[in-house]
Amino acid sequence: MIILVMGVTGSGKTTVGKMLASRLGWVFLDADNFHSAENVEKMRRGVPLSDVDREPWLAAIHAELVKRAGENVDVVLACSALRESYRERLGAGVEMRIVYLKGTYGEIAARLQRRTDHFAGEGILAGQFADLEEPQRAFVVRIGDAKEIVEVVLRELKIG
Repeated sequence: MIILVMGVTGSGKTTVGKMLASRLGWVFLDADNFHSAENVEKMRRGVPLSDVDREPWLAAIHAELVKRAGENVDVVLACSALRESYRERLGAGVEMRIVYLKGTYGEIAARLQRRTDHFAGEGILAGQFADLEEPQRAFVVRIGDAKEIVEVVLRELKIG
């Protein structure tokens, strides 16, 4: 199974995803690690990615998910997955549950102002909110304490 932990930059995907994978004993994948150097540089400069930029990124992540599923390896994936078409692409041919970390622009902007160790900052946040299509088939969790979110997700998804 794949658990996709999604949301805009700064919503806590990586932190929650790592903790969730650790609790479950599953593999953790961070979608940021699948970006090209060009995409990373664009985001570092505050330039939002286009669908053309995202295409090879989504293809690489999907290929990895299909490979892991074929090996019967359970995965927690931290990925923005902002649009429904991206989520459909990522989940094609694999069993995937979606956890959406939801917060307001103001809440997440405040988090990003405190974050100094990541290439994606507040400069791309407006573009991410503009691109965001909130999922219809997901477990929605308000951003907050990562440990509490993990407990809620484990109870809701009835795993672990």
